[in-house]
Amino acid sequence: MGATPSLANIDLDTPIQYIKGVGPVRAGHFANLGIQTAGDLIEHLPFRYETLPESAPIDQLLLGEQATIIGQVTAVRSRPGRRRGSVVADVVDGTGRARVRWFNAPYVAQQVQPGVTIRVTGKVDTDAEGRFAEFANPKYAIVSEDDPFDGDVEQFEPVYPATAALNSKAIARTVASVLEPLTQQMGDPLSDQQRDEHDWPLRSTAFRRLHQPTTLADVSVARRRLAYDELLLSQIAIQKVRRERDALPASAPMPCTDKIDERIRARLPFALTPGQEDAVAGIVRDLARPTPMRRLVQGDVGCGKTAVALYAALVAVANRRQVALLAPTEILAEQHASKIAGYLQDSRVRVELLVGGMAASKRTTLLDDIRTNKVNWVIGTHALIQKDVRFADLGLVIIDEQHRFGVEQRATMFQSAGRAVDGLVMSATPIPRTLAMTCFGDLDITTIRDAPPGRQPITTRFVERDGEDAMWSEIRDRVANGEQAYVIYPLVEESDVMDLKAATSEYERLSAGPFSGLHVGLIHGRQSSADRDAEMLRFRDGQTQVLVSTTVIEVGVDVPNASIMVIEHAERFGLSQLHQLRGRIGRGTRKSDCFLRSDSKSSKARERLAILVRSVDGFEIAEHDLRLRGPGELLGRRQSGLPEFRMADLTTDLDLLQLARDNASRILDADPQLSRRDHGVLRQMLVRRFAHLMPMVHVA
Repeated sequence: MGATPSLANIDLDTPIQYIKGVGPVRAGHFANLGIQTAGDLIEHLPFRYETLPESAPIDQLLLGEQATIIGQVTAVRSRPGRRRGSVVADVVDGTGRARVRWFNAPYVAQQVQPGVTIRVTGKVDTDAEGRFAEFANPKYAIVSEDDPFDGDVEQFEPVYPATAALNSKAIARTVASVLEPLTQQMGDPLSDQQRDEHDWPLRSTAFRRLHQPTTLADVSVARRRLAYDELLLSQIAIQKVRRERDALPASAPMPCTDKIDERIRARLPFALTPGQEDAVAGIVRDLARPTPMRRLVQGDVGCGKTAVALYAALVAVANRRQVALLAPTEILAEQHASKIAGYLQDSRVRVELLVGGMAASKRTTLLDDIRTNKVNWVIGTHALIQKDVRFADLGLVIIDEQHRFGVEQRATMFQSAGRAVDGLVMSATPIPRTLAMTCFGDLDITTIRDAPPGRQPITTRFVERDGEDAMWSEIRDRVANGEQAYVIYPLVEESDVMDLKAATSEYERLSAGPFSGLHVGLIHGRQSSADRDAEMLRFRDGQTQVLVSTTVIEVGVDVPNASIMVIEHAERFGLSQLHQLRGRIGRGTRKSDCFLRSDSKSSKARERLAILVRSVDGFEIAEHDLRLRGPGELLGRRQSGLPEFRMADLTTDLDLLQLARDNASRILDADPQLSRRDHGVLRQMLVRRFAHLMPMVHVA
């Protein structure tokens, strides 16, 4: 191991353990916060600031007032006691002496020792004899020589995201030790003109103002400046991925003639809605071009995306090309295969299912048939993108529930034999605009906002414990009248860690209690595919009246007669997931009701659930979910293919995102490889920030 670098030799890529005072053990604590390098440390920003009032001379303290003093500790005494032991320190500042007392805090004596300089903030009192000003249980901090917050003016002390092993003050001291030399090394990706246009500071100045602010107004301006930088880098990376992908050799165009259109529509047992027609028109235009299609079709639950995907696939098959449909789970892949087989009954289109766990002989035969062009359409999970799966002439890849696959996975799947293939991705989770522009900026977006005719409105009700018996009674009466119901739980089995009801135990309770005499089924993710399929078939065919389930029925399940849903512990789910679950009902002709069960006393939880009660608009709900939970939880923290934003806030920075998007396009139009001298800093930042995307993002 080499010697610790001096401050002069530290740069943004220096491992955090080599910063003075860190070392290997503390480096591990920093790593738990996502801080691996000195650059990560500088980008680890405070989430709030504590105001430190101007310190006052001890001889000017006023009884009963809040005050701050800074002075030297001259004596420390520990006074033990069974109930109320104390540590007492004498502090002098050149104008007088104050006494500081902490009760039931023996650890203070290890930190506050004679000779140290201390800052004390609290209410001014007097000692028992009335001789000295005294502070009882005040806030305090040891002031070191390099403490950036020393002084007699109002200061703002940063409070950092921290852990039990690494507190905010320790992080602040480490930041302060390297902030100046590191920011002095920083170049700026923006020109003087660009900064002046928005009244933004230098990038280096912005970091200094965020870590050591003198006014809160400075904090706001500095954050927006750095948020823009972050968004600009992400937009350049996304757009470079898209441009370089489009430059790949493309497959032959796949036109849709009037005859093909007529034959496809004859396969559909319904007329397309206006939204579906718009989506189909965009897809047909894309498929007829020599450049590869990259289109996202998003829409609310039940808007008919599967029919749009079917249309696109049959255009490809009519052009004698193969199709792959990728689903995130086996149960969803199996349901797609069953539904599509129904549409294509008695046709010459061969559709096959490829999932993990297939018998080896069956898989070998199927792979050979795919390779020799005997299979037109393959539906499966990640098993589809294994190296031994080779298509004879893959023309179209369809990805369902695409938010579960990132930028890198999409780029891999949209290539075959070194050339680009057409790609269509679908999402039943309406995506807020800011997320669409960041996580899915490599795709053209089509939004289906209408629903197929016949979809019934769903009434959503919030049910507390005292209304539970009445709810079960109402459901029993309706089920006895011919309706069917889902009852959803967050867990499969009861947990010692979480005090939550579970599907297996509640299945037993409901079968013997509220639903005794009725046919009750159970489905969850730990069952075999065969058992789940059998249970779903019984429910679909009406043999099962009530289906107790976990969230495996969130997507892909279509039972028109199911008109009732109960979601237990609804506060445990995100809004978008609740909306997805609710979308499993309302698919038939009956009035439908969703009951949200929760005993939570949290006002925030109740406010969240109230959004579901009043709204059935998936796009509105997704926007609320984004504001409440953030993009990481809404889409899955590792699903976007992009690093998490440290400065930008996708719930408030839409204007910065739009500006960054426009400027990224302008920059890449003028300098595709960022090879110009004035783009040198931007190029370095891009490589550092998006190292994981560098195989796809080429920079000079």
